[in-house]
Amino acid sequence: MPLPTVILPGYLASAIDYRLMEQTLNDLGYPTVTVPLLKRTWFPTLGGRSVLPILEWLDQTVRQMMQKYDAPKVNLIGHSAGGWISRIYLGEHLYDVHGVLPGKTYAWKAHSFVANLVALGTPHISSERWALRNLNFVNDTYPGAFYPDVRYVCVAGKAIFGDRRVGQWLAYSSYQITCGQGNCWGDGITPIVAAHLEGAENITLENVRHSPRSGGLWYGTPSVIQQWATYLD
Repeated sequence: MPLPTVILPGYLASAIDYRLMEQTLNDLGYPTVTVPLLKRTWFPTLGGRSVLPILEWLDQTVRQMMQKYDAPKVNLIGHSAGGWISRIYLGEHLYDVHGVLPGKTYAWKAHSFVANLVALGTPHISSERWALRNLNFVNDTYPGAFYPDVRYVCVAGKAIFGDRRVGQWLAYSSYQITCGQGNCWGDGITPIVAAHLEGAENITLENVRHSPRSGGLWYGTPSVIQQWATYLD
């Protein structure tokens, strides 16, 4: 039986946005659940503050799935910011860039019980001010596909070329603040160069956009899921 799988939503996204993704994976034979986040769950993290509340929800969900299926390991799927937050979760070093409080966990060492990490449209780099403290911690502490016992799979979408014209301006602005160059390809939010990670299995899917609200295909469309779900095996 395939390992249980946990989906971590993207920034300010709720679990309900991933209902179809979750159901599709279950139908394909991968027992899957989404971390039960609401939009308001993210509010304490606004302004580049600690993502500890999200990590706590992630850890609770992972442990519940391991217990439910009596499984030694799980798969993680992180969409957008969920991908780099999952990289923190894998690590052994204290996530202490925002300080620490007694009685809280700040290092989960999850690489020992995560088999595959699939990052969907994740901006692994950014020059956006609010993201820098967290992303610098991730990339300085765990550069690239850091843990050899984890299979890192980074999925990028190639749907919109950023340009300063109607229909492409949002992509241009988002790409520029992410990788420093607006004139490039990406999923409309995350440029391909930022979605790929050194040492990972990096794939690019044509005509795939960033989120279910982007219109058209996105990473959670059933036909698109079938293109990356085999990496959970």
